Amino acid sequence: MSQTKATPAGEITEPAETAGKQPASVRMVLFALMIAMLLAMLDNMIVGTAMPTIVGELGGLSHLSWVVTAYTLATAASTPIWGKLGDLYGRKGVFLASIVIFLIGSALSGMAQDMGQLIGFRAVQGLGAGGLMVGVMAIIGDLVPPRERGKYQGMMAGVMAVAMIGGPLVGGTITDHLGWRWSFYINLPLGAIALVMVTAVLHLPKKRTQARIDYVGAVLLTVGITSLVLITTWGGTEYDWLSGQIIGLGAVGVVALLAFVLTETKVREPVLPLHIFRNGNFSLVTVIGFLVGFVMFGSMTFLPLFQQTVQGASATNSGLLLLPMLLAMMAVSLVAGRVTTSTGKYKIFVVGGGALITAGLALLSLMDTGTTRFTSGLYMAVLGAGMGFLMQTTMLIAQNSVEMKDMGVGSSSATLFRTIGGSFGVAIFGAIFNNRVQDVMAERLGAAGAKATAGGAQMDPKALEKLPGAVKDAYLHAVSGGTHQVFLWGALISVIGFAAAWFLKEVPLRGGPAEPAEGR
Repeated sequence: MSQTKATPAGEITEPAETAGKQPASVRMVLFALMIAMLLAMLDNMIVGTAMPTIVGELGGLSHLSWVVTAYTLATAASTPIWGKLGDLYGRKGVFLASIVIFLIGSALSGMAQDMGQLIGFRAVQGLGAGGLMVGVMAIIGDLVPPRERGKYQGMMAGVMAVAMIGGPLVGGTITDHLGWRWSFYINLPLGAIALVMVTAVLHLPKKRTQARIDYVGAVLLTVGITSLVLITTWGGTEYDWLSGQIIGLGAVGVVALLAFVLTETKVREPVLPLHIFRNGNFSLVTVIGFLVGFVMFGSMTFLPLFQQTVQGASATNSGLLLLPMLLAMMAVSLVAGRVTTSTGKYKIFVVGGGALITAGLALLSLMDTGTTRFTSGLYMAVLGAGMGFLMQTTMLIAQNSVEMKDMGVGSSSATLFRTIGGSFGVAIFGAIFNNRVQDVMAERLGAAGAKATAGGAQMDPKALEKLPGAVKDAYLHAVSGGTHQVFLWGALISVIGFAAAWFLKEVPLRGGPAEPAEGR
């Protein structure tokens, strides 16, 4: 007779012999999950292209940054909470709820009548997006043991490539022919497909739990994360880095996070169990993930700017110019995944990825006004190869380093630190870039040159063409100098991640030949 299993936390699962059976193939389940992942990744790419048109219709240029910030804040703050909810109540229901919230936010954003409404509805969208990314990673962690996951890494890398290349192209086409509101409405049919497929093909153990949600910890963590993201968003742009607002946010963030750590040591079901950081590999890969997010998102923000300004590429086709990097990332990720599956070895890929990212950023720092697209493409391919080694491998190590019951919070923690790293990278590299641009403009044109870029170093390529020859030449050299500084600092920071990779231990992956796969 089947026996129902109970855990110490009061959680009850299905009978052991029926739990986790998959009537559909794993590939079909992963295909449904990839559609959901595409929703979250594609959205920002499409909306970014539509933003000039949105501002033109709704107004509110001064609040433009909040359209992105509201989404980012909600995503970052909700990420660990979604992960814990999945651990407590079952991933399928929580994941479907995140898709529904994302689609509601998308529909409302498309119907927004002013900038205030759009910002609020984007926050709803971001709330759902936090659950989408964590849900995908945690469900994959449940379904596919780490030793076997390498077979599917190419699929995940492919989704990222489709989003980054197709996003700007689709966004431009939709905005030009259907209107900017369809940049949000396009999520609805994709989301409906994901909902139907996930409901039909994903079968996970149902959970019922008497455990209480750590509401105090969730609030403190949200306040702490929000403060950090706002510091990186506003620092050096809206407010001076040493202004009362930024210092105040820093103080609030520190106090909230300290109170959060204290709370998590006392509650029965912490929203982010601190014991997972006692695992050396998990802590190391979290640091590496933070640094990868820092240099990757920070650096990639300025690649399109260099291509459009210095190399004269159009905004719509900027995604295609990233093709060498994305193809290298896909190919290397696929190879690394296959080798990891067949050998169980992964440390070499983290070390190699750190080395290649450092080399790629160092090469990109050599670009100037005379660098051809072919040369910059080769440099990007080196960076892409490093990203391919690290993007999925770091998540695999994080999930292999936690118990199955903590798969959600392990996945969400890895995602969260990468997201925060990206926020820090964009903000800090942005400050470095803008300062260097102003310095070069001052060197070449004097005080008038520095004044021309004092409000922000980025200039519309169309406006650039109307400038006098001397001013245009100075600005091209300024942008080239700014990107040089960004990539050079990125290379120096990535050395820390490369060094950390050497301290990883080659712990056997779950689901290997001598060990049955957990969670399947």
